[in-house]
Amino acid sequence: MSIDASTVVFYSLSRKFVQEKKAPPQAQEVIYYSLAIGHHLGVIDCLEAKLSCPFAGFRRWVGQLPAGSDARHKLEGIERFGEICIDSSHTHLLATALSKAIPRMLPEQQDWSQRLIALLQSIENEPAVYLMVRRHHD
Repeated sequence: MSIDASTVVFYSLSRKFVQEKKAPPQAQEVIYYSLAIGHHLGVIDCLEAKLSCPFAGFRRWVGQLPAGSDARHKLEGIERFGEICIDSSHTHLLATALSKAIPRMLPEQQDWSQRLIALLQSIENEPAVYLMVRRHHD
């Protein structure tokens, strides 16, 4: 995925360094804990770009969410901080807000919403997954 000037990119955790399939079910909690503190242990997360949109389009898209809502505030963090992290504590909030706003969105915004909702569902299915969202400048 090429990244041009002033683009917002949603990255998803794509690979883990712990092979969960070889771990017994009772070890899953230890695996999730290890992933959560991985940066202290030298574990590096592999992120893969999953959704990209021009920053101006992103702003119009987020502008479709209710003013003052927690979901809009979360996504507007891109403007304030240049990046945000979306984890399992945000999935319901964002998916609900996007689903309600889809009927009044332009087709491109609807596509972005549906793709983001699918990414949020992947977090629901696997809590160790998260999204890192970054704004790229010139």
